[in-house]
Amino acid sequence: MPADSTPGAGIPGAPGSRGPRHRARGRRRKPRGRRRTGLLVAAWTAAGIVVLGGSGAGYLYFTLNGNLQSVDIDQALGADRPGKAADGSENILVLGSDTRSGGNGKLGGGADDGTARSDTAMIVHVHQGHRRASVVSLPRDTLVDRPACTDTAGRHYPAAPGVMFNSAYATGGAACAVKTVESLTGLRMDHYLEIDFAGFQKLVDELGGVRVTTTEDIRDPDSHLDLKAGTHRLGGAQALGLVRTRHGVGDGSDLGRIQLQQAFVRALAAQVSDIGVLTSPKKLYDLADTATRAVTTDSGLGSVNSLMAFASGLKNIDASKLHMVTLPVRYDPADGNRVLVQEDKARQVWDALRNDRPVPRAATEGTATGEAGDVVGAP
Repeated sequence: MPADSTPGAGIPGAPGSRGPRHRARGRRRKPRGRRRTGLLVAAWTAAGIVVLGGSGAGYLYFTLNGNLQSVDIDQALGADRPGKAADGSENILVLGSDTRSGGNGKLGGGADDGTARSDTAMIVHVHQGHRRASVVSLPRDTLVDRPACTDTAGRHYPAAPGVMFNSAYATGGAACAVKTVESLTGLRMDHYLEIDFAGFQKLVDELGGVRVTTTEDIRDPDSHLDLKAGTHRLGGAQALGLVRTRHGVGDGSDLGRIQLQQAFVRALAAQVSDIGVLTSPKKLYDLADTATRAVTTDSGLGSVNSLMAFASGLKNIDASKLHMVTLPVRYDPADGNRVLVQEDKARQVWDALRNDRPVPRAATEGTATGEAGDVVGAP
């Protein structure tokens, strides 16, 4: 079984990270105020909800199809890309965007200025046979060499060395984000899913909230979060606060927040697996309607039929078959607000996914984790 780089995150009873805190010798990490964290965590489950909403409701396909937004990644990137796997495995880049347009400016704590960032990103590797998946979180603060890219409108952007990972999306949108991930990993991203603040919050509310257990108090005014230790059913606003918080747990870094997000994904996946017991056609349709409005996909998933076929292939992957790690990184000695890829360890991660194998434990040992430990888990 692959090791998780976030020991105990989302796994009740597993050991947490309680060792001494180690800091880079660069600048002290400054509080970032109300940073807008994109919420990808619901995108992984949104496709599964579409299956439920679509079953027995074929006459509603036109409505649901009209909800979906898609982008033609393949046309923008052209032929200069890694090849597709021949073994039936797939890689999906899942991004959380904090677009400042519409209702998201208020949720993100920023102005309604139409800008967007991808503050959260995961590569979901669906293994051959589609019975298990490995998930690799990519810290937004990672310094990378962004390749030259072209967005879906045909605009060209030059390469940029040593920039933050999330600058790729801010520069050229989905296509440049995919190009950067493929350059970083050497892996082809077969699909793309994106979700925003408003979509995430509404989706959690439509699900009736998600149950999580916190092992210690979590308070973060910036994320409007105040949770006592214990079991809670989080509504959309609280869930948004939980996966946004930087300062409520761990060392206040993006790495600690990733641990919370991974734990929440497990809890969310466990709950979504129980949706099948619902019998209300209206409830199922409301979930499907919310899910299709919440996500943006690549053109290959840009119809309800395509999204349903994709989701059907994931139905055997429950929370126990999601193995999560974080890209092996270390704090930048020159700037404690940034992290650097540990190249040798990262290569072990990418080689494992390329060969459809579990990520080896050695790849995630001795890397920066954010020290959030097992603060949050499923009840």
